[in-house]
This record gives sequence, C-alpha cells and structure tokens, in this order.
Amino acid sequence: MIHQYDEPVYLISIVAKILDIHPQTLRQYERENLISPSRSNGRIRLYSQRDIDKIKLILRLTRELGVNLAGVDIILRLKDNVDEMEQEIASLRHEVAKSKNSHSVSPDKALVTKKSIYEMVIFKK
Repeated sequence: MIHQYDEPVYLISIVAKILDIHPQTLRQYERENLISPSRSNGRIRLYSQRDIDKIKLILRLTRELGVNLAGVDIILRLKDNVDEMEQEIASLRHEVAKSKNSHSVSPDKALVTKKSIYEMVIFKK
C-alpha cells in the first residue's frame, strides 16, 4: 500500500527503528517544537514521510554538523522562510509570463495619457 507524502501512518516505535534513534529523542524534538507529528484519536503520535525527512535533516544537523537544538530551530525557520519566498517568486514569475502572453501592455512600457492642448471655455449668457 502506497501512502501520500503528508499522510501520518508511522508509529513512534517504527520511526525510531527506521532512523535508529531512541523514541525519547523524537519526544524531545516534539517538546522543542522542531517536529509536530499528528495524533490519532487515542493520542498516539503518527508520523508522515515528510516528518521522517525533517527528522533526518535534524539528525544530520546535530550529528554531522554539531548544531545544537536551538540552532536547528533557527535553521528550520529560515529554511521555511526561504521555501515560502521561492514559492512566491515562482507564482510571480508565472503571473508575469501569463501577462506577457495575454497581449497586454508589457511591463516595461508605461501607459501615458496626453493632455489636450485645447482649453475649453464656456460662456454664460
């Protein structure tokens, strides 16, 4: 059975086994607000593949690069900001391309209205 990337399906014990870490480590990451797994009706933590990938990133930062959890938090927030900005840039590029293809006035040309050189004078009787 194939699951969606964001579908919460993995129990904490399975994730701990997959990543070769103690379940308490996962609980610590959650207490530090580095991850936020979904919860079942029985309050059991359920992790998605996206959660697992994020935990892998956290482990790489802490184990290989020696970053502490406060640093990991800052890095993850910055990464989220960059991801949002990249999405916004892609959206803006799409809109620019769409406007260029719609035969409208190109962005590099300005619309200028000319003033009339004639003045209108109205005489009252």
